Amino acid sequence: MRKYCLLFLVFFLLQAIGAVESPKHEIRAVWLTTIYGLDWPKKPATTEAGRKAQQQELCSMLDKLADANFNTVFLQVRLRGDVIYRSAIEPASKTFSGKYGTMPGYDPLAFAIEECHKRGMECHAWFVTFPVGTDKAVKEQGKLSVVKRKPKLCKRHNGEWYLDPGVPETADYILSLVKELVNGYDIDGIQFDYIRYPEQAKTFPDKAVHQKYGKSTRLADWRRENINKMVYRIYDWVKLAKPWVQVSSSPLGKYNRIERVPNAGWTAYESVFQDPKMWMEKGKQDMIVPMMYYLHDNFFPFVDNWVENCNGRLVVPGLGAYRMDKSEADWTVNDITDQIDYSRYYGGAGATFFRCENVLDNTKGLYNELKDNYYKYPAQLFPLTWLNDRVPVAPGEIRVDREGDELILSWQKPSEEKEDLTYTVYYSLTDSIDTASAKCMLATGIRDTVLYLPVGPNEERGYSFSVSASTRYHIESLPSPETYYYLSRFTK
Repeated sequence: MRKYCLLFLVFFLLQAIGAVESPKHEIRAVWLTTIYGLDWPKKPATTEAGRKAQQQELCSMLDKLADANFNTVFLQVRLRGDVIYRSAIEPASKTFSGKYGTMPGYDPLAFAIEECHKRGMECHAWFVTFPVGTDKAVKEQGKLSVVKRKPKLCKRHNGEWYLDPGVPETADYILSLVKELVNGYDIDGIQFDYIRYPEQAKTFPDKAVHQKYGKSTRLADWRRENINKMVYRIYDWVKLAKPWVQVSSSPLGKYNRIERVPNAGWTAYESVFQDPKMWMEKGKQDMIVPMMYYLHDNFFPFVDNWVENCNGRLVVPGLGAYRMDKSEADWTVNDITDQIDYSRYYGGAGATFFRCENVLDNTKGLYNELKDNYYKYPAQLFPLTWLNDRVPVAPGEIRVDREGDELILSWQKPSEEKEDLTYTVYYSLTDSIDTASAKCMLATGIRDTVLYLPVGPNEERGYSFSVSASTRYHIESLPSPETYYYLSRFTK
């Protein structure tokens, strides 16, 4: 712990003298939970008014995230053998319509993707992998349930149903869902949750399957390899279909029992047979988002462990915002911000918060602290150079027009670029723009070629603007030539 105490003393001193600057690249994400309508939607929609209320509810959440410069949403799209998109394989979740197998009059995933993109945020499909529901849920889904349709693939364990990773056809089934999702939607990524054996895995009823398929392999090694092979297969298919779609997972927060914390308790490798280190070593993940809902010596050393084993892939610690609730662990806001500080300093690529509502309801002032301090300026997403490192052509010079109380900034997509691009607009109140500084970013992740900037009616000052283009792999072009614009109170 001495190392960590010294670290925060250093951070305190640097912040006191204004020496800590927001990073230009950082993943700022939330897990937006749809199961039981925990984050969204609060009510099923059975009428047109209900549908519009659901949509407005999401828009309000996304607006608030955008206001705090979040740039990524992990949206729960597969819950427990049910989904929030149009599927020919699994039933629509009852969360949105009140009835399994019935859509709410619109496609929630398509709507969420469009609204995220409008706000310069990526939308990743959060996919619950092996759990497929309680006895009650399976009964309610009836013949639509995978337990009824594919009984060979399913096992009952501690009162819940799971797809069995040891049955070879399970990987086929999950891949069919992945294909439907990736081919059918403009998602930016897919993140696998519960891609592991369940709690109390020692009693998971797969003895006969192990004897049939495991041969002489130790049970623990066989279980890990079942998941490994599926991870590799899914990754390879996604990269052939849409190579820019990021593949990630959210394993347990502690990879394994490390020397610094020999009594680590519940770990990914030993307890539930996940081997994310191997996935990254093999280059079969683009990002790992471990669920690190712990404090102090159960957090900091494990950040180090993830970063040390990431093989150049992104490590984004998942932070337990819900733990600030008095009914949970009554954490302070400093418990969360200390973890952000540590991750920034020791090689983490950002932070993801569980859950979205625990951020947006400003529990103990967390939202305000992020918006006003930690996420005060926009941040670009990290370049995915291992997928594609081609640098795009820069846009042409930015044009500035004024209409009433708005400046309209516009530019042209480079004619040489045929693929989708996003844009970052830089600005300065002087005649020089530091494009390496987050403070000079006006907006990023823009998918249009125009940006509207509100200005006061009597405002008078000069602005310099520039714009860069980025590919879907987050590779940024050089900035365009700078445009200087003098805003006069007399300008109409």
